[in-house]
Amino acid sequence: MEKILYPLWKRPGQEADELREELLALAPSLMAAGARGLRLAVADSDVSAGENLAQAKLCPAADAMLSVWLNSNIYRQPLEDLIAQRCDHFHAYLVTESAPLVHEQSVRQRMGGWTQVVFLARPQKLAEREWLDIWQGSHTPIAIDTQSTFAYRQNVVVRTLTDGAPVIHAIVEESFPEAALDSPHAFYNVDTDEELQAQLGRMIESCARFIDFDCLNVQPMSDYLLSQAY
Repeated sequence: MEKILYPLWKRPGQEADELREELLALAPSLMAAGARGLRLAVADSDVSAGENLAQAKLCPAADAMLSVWLNSNIYRQPLEDLIAQRCDHFHAYLVTESAPLVHEQSVRQRMGGWTQVVFLARPQKLAEREWLDIWQGSHTPIAIDTQSTFAYRQNVVVRTLTDGAPVIHAIVEESFPEAALDSPHAFYNVDTDEELQAQLGRMIESCARFIDFDCLNVQPMSDYLLSQAY
């Protein structure tokens, strides 16, 4: 089975909540077209308190992202025909998923908290293996230890599946408590300013080893598990 990530962009005049409802309603049709599992992340009104966290330095900010599991990406066309009817445009990335933190989630309901979706481009100074060793080897425990993350999925891009897709090497999905949308202390799971600065400094120092801060997107989104992959 393969996992495909579809960043989506709204149609002109389409509201974020309208896009969310259209994509939620699309789930049965996507499953009937061959999807083996579905997840939706969308930058809707439920995460508006975190708008200051958003960054778009790598490409225009996506309004939503569908995670689709298929037996093979060669069978994706019927699904993409359906997706294309619900948005202005989309891109597709074939990825491998690692899940250092797994959160049990009810199907067809919004997950509590929110999910930070991050697009990364690998710095040119790092070879792929070195980059992965730093990110997935030594950085992951630091990220879990310094933040209030309760779900964490690391998606390494194998290849792009659509023409003109921005060059992205990884897409991260990190879930946080609701309070972390507008509270740095809640984000870093600390009480005092001194603890906040210590956690923030440790996190930035670790990220700087494998992230080019001028080449990344960060977008808070609501998270829905539409169908467990099987």
